[in-house]
Amino acid sequence: MTATPEAPGGGAQVNPDANRRQVLYWRLLARLFDPADEQPSLEAASVAVVDDLGLPAALLDPSVSVDTVVQRFPGLADELDGLLTADQPADDQPADDQPEPAGHAEVRRAALVSKLLLNVFATGGGSVSASQLARWQSDAGWFERALGCEPGELRRQAAAGGGLGGVLAGLEGDLVRRMHLREVLADPKLAAKLTPSMSLIEQLLRDKSNLSGVALANAKALIRRYVDEVAEVLRTQVEQTSVGTIDRSVPPKRVFRNLDLDRTIWKNLTNWSPEDQRLYVDKLYYRQTARRTTPARLIVVVDQSGSMVDSMVNCTILASIFAGLPKVDVHLIAYDTRALDLTPWVHDPFEVLLRTKLGGGNDGPVAMAMARPKIVEPRNTVMVWISDFYEFNRSQPLFDGIEAVHRSGVKFIPVGSVNSSGSQIVNPWFRQRLKDLGTPVISGHIRKLVFELKNFLT
Repeated sequence: MTATPEAPGGGAQVNPDANRRQVLYWRLLARLFDPADEQPSLEAASVAVVDDLGLPAALLDPSVSVDTVVQRFPGLADELDGLLTADQPADDQPADDQPEPAGHAEVRRAALVSKLLLNVFATGGGSVSASQLARWQSDAGWFERALGCEPGELRRQAAAGGGLGGVLAGLEGDLVRRMHLREVLADPKLAAKLTPSMSLIEQLLRDKSNLSGVALANAKALIRRYVDEVAEVLRTQVEQTSVGTIDRSVPPKRVFRNLDLDRTIWKNLTNWSPEDQRLYVDKLYYRQTARRTTPARLIVVVDQSGSMVDSMVNCTILASIFAGLPKVDVHLIAYDTRALDLTPWVHDPFEVLLRTKLGGGNDGPVAMAMARPKIVEPRNTVMVWISDFYEFNRSQPLFDGIEAVHRSGVKFIPVGSVNSSGSQIVNPWFRQRLKDLGTPVISGHIRKLVFELKNFLT
């Protein structure tokens, strides 16, 4: 609650702007935590506050999307962008740049913040239509813009380890689960309203065997769109991630483009002739540019049980990107209680995902039995194992196989499961033993895995 200064007579001086801001936030809390019990006094007071600010009453209606409000009042778009960033000044001026008291600007900001929070976090219950999902996704995009992010950015980063992105992904997943997805997919007009997301892709992959005809075609189109979007993001990360150190064991190639002119001059300064006004060069110096050029083999093993959707989508796409690099031989294996060699389709993650069957149990030793024969030169091989490592009675046999692979000289990289809500899941028994082995489980943003792989393969 905002403190109020004391009046000259000793009493508290009323701050009307602070009171109006509190009215908006009390109404927001009432709507979020008990939407069925509408408070008439708070509603009436909030309408009066918004009207006094010159803002549209639609800001108070959660059934009206942010897009609709902005279409009717375009000037609000600039106010919403960056509204929730840390550097947002308390006395921000509205879009019309009319001078107002600082307290008045704070009340205006509270009205806009309330709109975003109400539309994103008051998702209600019951069934959800394609239009409602699309509207929520758009409102969530405005919320992300208010935080200084691109629309969808926080939800895509949910795999980084929860946080606000994980909360948004969880809300989106709940909406998708409440939607009659098969009926929506069977109607091209309704299907066209869907925006691909990890939650939606998860449901499509789980249900694809029950789809056919138009519904299956629409499902494939959505999966393809999402795969292409994620691939573009990951491809940029691969290109931007720094690679390994220069290989000093390889002599620099003596060509003009590698000539280190500054070092050459410095090392030959003692040969400067004042009489001739010339520098006589005894030795040329060249820059070290050689990096690893030996062909490398990358073996990616992915647990396709139900908790592994996010990791499987990202890592199959990542495998396809590295498969496109020169002199990198990529193999891909997916497993549950059986192992499936997906190497023939490694260049097309869309085809890989269509051939996976999410759910079921785990049998890591079966996958290890398929992966180990692919190791030809251990010290020139990296094995990425993506799993939550919940193997139950197969834990010790799988760990024995991992230990043997690691001892042989293979670079073993374990990657933990990350689900749609952003929470990381790794069997503590395996986490500790892999750490003791010197191969700690990678968790967090996929950029960590990109760095590890690129550092080894390039």
